[in-house]
Parts: sequence; C-alpha cells; structure tokens
Amino acid sequence: MGWSVDEIPDLTGRVAVVTGANGGLGFETVRALAGRGAHVVMAVRDPGRGSAARDLIQGEVPSASLELLLLDVASFASVRDAAGELLSRHPRIDILLHNAGVMGIPYRESVDGIELQLATSHLGHFALTALLMPALLRSDRGRVVSVTSTGRFLGRPIDPDDIPMRRRYDPWLSYGRAKLAVVQFTVALDRRLVAGGAPVRALAADPGFSHTDLQANSARQAGGFTQRLAHAAVKRFGTSPARGALPQIRCATDPAARGGSLYGLRFLVAGPPVRHPYLVPWLRRRDLRSLWDVSERATGIRFDVEGLVRRGR
Repeated sequence: MGWSVDEIPDLTGRVAVVTGANGGLGFETVRALAGRGAHVVMAVRDPGRGSAARDLIQGEVPSASLELLLLDVASFASVRDAAGELLSRHPRIDILLHNAGVMGIPYRESVDGIELQLATSHLGHFALTALLMPALLRSDRGRVVSVTSTGRFLGRPIDPDDIPMRRRYDPWLSYGRAKLAVVQFTVALDRRLVAGGAPVRALAADPGFSHTDLQANSARQAGGFTQRLAHAAVKRFGTSPARGALPQIRCATDPAARGGSLYGLRFLVAGPPVRHPYLVPWLRRRDLRSLWDVSERATGIRFDVEGLVRRGR
C-alpha cells in the first residue's frame, strides 16, 4: 500500500505556487493539487506552453482553479517582479513548490552572471522563497518544497570564490552542486523556521529516475555521450512523470510529512513516496551557514527567517 494521491486532503481555499509548471513533474503536481481544490499559480517561463498546459488541465479537471504567472527563475529581476505580483494578488500562500530546473547542460550563465544550473535549481528559488516568506507565514501550515535528485551525490558545496564555476566546469558536477545546494537549503531553512516558531516547514523531494523532458533537453543541448546515455536509459527504465511527482506532492500536502526531511519513491522507480536519508556529508552547521551566506551574496537578498517570523506575529 502506502501513500497515494487519493490521500491528498481537501485543499479548497489553499493557494499553491509551482515553478516549472507547464510540463513533466510540475504539470502533474499542478493537476493533482488543482484536483483537490487548491488554487494553483502556474509559474512558467514560456507563456505559450503555460497556456497550453493550463488549458489541458482544465479540460481534464473542469473545476480547476488555475492562474498563470510569468517567471524566469534564473533571472533575479524576473523573480522580484513575479514575487511582487504574487504578493499583490495573494496575501497568503500555503504551498511554494520549487520544481523548475535544468540538467547536465553546457556552460551557460544567467543574465546575472551565475552558472545556469545553480541559478535555476537553487539561487532563483532561494530568492523567491525569501521574497514570498511573509505570505507563507500567514498560512497555518505552509510548505516550501524543493526538488533535488540522486545527482546530489555528485555535488560539492559552492565555492564562495567561484560561484559562477568558471574555473573548472563539468555539466554533471555542476548539476550535482545545484542539487546538493537544494538539500542544504531545505535543511537550513527548516531549522531556521523551527527556531523562529513558524508554522511553515521546508521539505525536499527526489523524483527518482523519472522520464520527463529534462533528460531530452540535456541531450539536445549538450549532445555528449553521457547526456545521450541518460536519455536512452530513462526512456527504457524510467518511471512516469505522474509517479515521479508523488514525492513532491506528498511533501506539499501530507500533514504528517516531517519538516526538514527528504521524500522519494521507495525503490527509485517504483513504490510509494517515503522518507529517505539524505546520505550526503555536507549538512554540518558550518556547511549550511556557508550555503546561506553564499546564497545571500549571490542574490543580493538578506534572508532573515527569524526576523521575518517575529515581524509577522
């Protein structure tokens, strides 16, 4: 047995924000949340693809309450604009789900001069969380859910002196660095929320070996042997996006899901979403402090969680 979408509680009146919502895991997450009554803000970079995804979900779930928001999570200016728009529309946000990401691509920098995988998977989401925290703190059981992967095992902490990763770039090591940063951020954020007595919890989700467009995009952009091998393997052995999305859906909706924890499929490509150990060595207090400092410096945003909690009371 185990947890399934049938156990999602009634989400009527809840507001959820999902980045990368127009395809793959994000699309399946939006469909599940909207199907249980949540108002879902679909944060997308491509408005055409976003509109197509919204229309498809509304065709399947006529009662779905959906809203499009233009967001390029790799651009800090776009993050600020989107956050301002969200706060004006939704004084309270109950679920913030960081789903957008890229994988194993050639070296590229964001408009802010940050290596693109780190900017997309971690730094943009760090900034978005900081800016939306006042709205999350107005929820009686807010959730911040970030998507990592088994790539975290390849990761090393961000070098404060080489945030853009210009010295020695490798597509997979960069991907691992970004997904390790997601884990570190989740643990650090949840500890700060607990210390402040906030009603919000942070959790991480691992979709396992899930067949989405992530691998195909990696193969298209990089064209290398390892990228093409990953794409071929996931086509043959990977699980569906609907199953791969289960861990992040559980993190976002299960009242019993534990803050600061990682949830993934029990057998990587099969089984229900369950708690897993992080199994990475970079979660010491000094590692988390370094990640936080680097993230604040790179984004230009001071994220004082406990201060925000105090001001929100």
